[in-house]
Amino acid sequence: MSEQRKTKKRTYLFHRRPDATPLSIRGIILTTFTVVAVGSVLLTSFVLYQQFEKHSRKMITDSTERLTEQAAMRLENHLTSMREISDALYYDVIKDTDFSQSNVNDEMNTLYEANSNNLVSFALYTQSGQLLSAAPTLMQKEGLDVTQEDWFQNALNNEENLHFSVPHVQNLFNSQSNRYYWVISLSRAVVITTNGVPQEGVLLVDMNYSSIEQMFNEVNDKNNGQYIYLTGSEGQIIYHPRQMQINADLYNENNLQEASYDDGVHEETFQSTSRTTIIDTISYAGWKMISVIPSTTFSLGMNSYRYFLVMVIIVVILTIILINRLVAQRISRPLTDLDEAIQTAQEGKPLIPADYDGGSREVQLLGRTLEGYRERNTQLMQDIVVEQEEKRKSELDALQAQINPHFLYNTLDSIVWMIESERRKDAVFMVTQLASLFRISLSHGDTIITIEDELKHAENYMNIQKVRFKDSFTVSFDVDHAIEPYCTVKLIVQPILENAVYYGVKNMDEDGRINVRGWREENDIYITVDDNGFGMPQEVVDQLLDENNKHVPHHGSGVGLINVQKRIQLRFGQQYGLKIESEADHGTKVTIHLPAIIYNERNHEMLENGRMTQEDEHEEK
Repeated sequence: MSEQRKTKKRTYLFHRRPDATPLSIRGIILTTFTVVAVGSVLLTSFVLYQQFEKHSRKMITDSTERLTEQAAMRLENHLTSMREISDALYYDVIKDTDFSQSNVNDEMNTLYEANSNNLVSFALYTQSGQLLSAAPTLMQKEGLDVTQEDWFQNALNNEENLHFSVPHVQNLFNSQSNRYYWVISLSRAVVITTNGVPQEGVLLVDMNYSSIEQMFNEVNDKNNGQYIYLTGSEGQIIYHPRQMQINADLYNENNLQEASYDDGVHEETFQSTSRTTIIDTISYAGWKMISVIPSTTFSLGMNSYRYFLVMVIIVVILTIILINRLVAQRISRPLTDLDEAIQTAQEGKPLIPADYDGGSREVQLLGRTLEGYRERNTQLMQDIVVEQEEKRKSELDALQAQINPHFLYNTLDSIVWMIESERRKDAVFMVTQLASLFRISLSHGDTIITIEDELKHAENYMNIQKVRFKDSFTVSFDVDHAIEPYCTVKLIVQPILENAVYYGVKNMDEDGRINVRGWREENDIYITVDDNGFGMPQEVVDQLLDENNKHVPHHGSGVGLINVQKRIQLRFGQQYGLKIESEADHGTKVTIHLPAIIYNERNHEMLENGRMTQEDEHEEK
């Protein structure tokens, strides 16, 4: 059972649909190599693209992280310089001054003038909110209670720390130009001495917001979609490149959530868009500097590489196809040449031509092996032809020998009867016809004779039969003389005439007629023998040329119709032979179909040694 399953499996594996067209070896090599190579290129390209995308993403992230660190460092340096100004004003000026005796207006103005690019104003207040000094010298707005300002309260509540406010419009002093600035207020608690009595106060330094804004504008001066913005420790926005859209509710930012992140790189999804954020905390103020990298930024960076990679893949694939084509041609050419040599090889000629380039060692070995097989096969075919020829000659000799006993006895008996009846002329005629009959039958042992000799043999045979049967039937020969010099196998007409006599007209009450006709149609020759005898049913006709049917009569002259059919086809091919037409009580017609091959020494020799066709004769001509 297991062996049967294995056999079925092997049969299935090697089974091919009958209508499937097999590929050439060149096509198989080209297709296989191309598919494998292209698949490898695509797989390698995909892996390289993924690695490059990952590396490019890391490079962009690292670059943005470095940019964020640099921007944070610049901002810290800026805030440090503002703190240093506040420290210098407090520790070097305010702390050493008794305000009951003097003020610090000159020192404030000097310090302000030195840093006017980054500062909007200085102001010093008492704990009750009284303005002690300011730079530049401006009038404070009437009715203004600074003690309610956030920067004032934060400074007094946390005396040891400096406090930075969110951006706001500076609205403490009257401006002669009616121009008000956006500022970030740095406030701190200070000790003010009056009449030797210390009391708390608040020092306010208003930094110009435009300095910070310009710093961030320089950092965000890119068109790749990424940006940096600044928030307070609680997430309130200090700077954003899209501040106007945010204020107008045209753009949303995830500032509250992102302000809660620890420093570092974070992946998030905001409004169905994935993006990367980088957080860096400003140590002095507790602010959060946040860099945002949308996912589209990474794809934008990969577009040029993607196009380049596609072009490289196309060029590589075209190159691979070209190389595979050359390799396939190189490998398959010897096999193709060998295949063409096999298909165009002629009988008797070498299979492998002298100029054949076998290519690889295996193909050369295959060519030599096939040539050896061809030589052995040719020798075997020649041996078989000789053997079959000897067999046919032996069969023909045996069949001819079978003619003698009964036919010869009756003929000689008729001759003796004629002599006793003093019908010497008839006896001489019978002897002459019998001698001619045997002379043509023997034909020096030849199998191929002319149609003329074959018809003479048939006439001799019928002359003898007419005498024997006392002219109880008539025989007519209507043969075109133009076919007489053509080749035929001997003893093919006489057996048909014998059957016409014995099975057709012998026992007829009325006169029997046997007609022999011969003519040529283009490259074919036809000889017919028809009689008006008893005929036979169609089912019998269908079996007459079937050598496997044991009920077909083979007696008479001993040379049956099947033997005639086989000898014609063995010499000239399966398309030639006999055609039998008959109908009960309406006679029988047998047609002999032969090729039109002229009888000469060469054709005679070729036909004696084997088969010959009209194409062979045409090539010779």
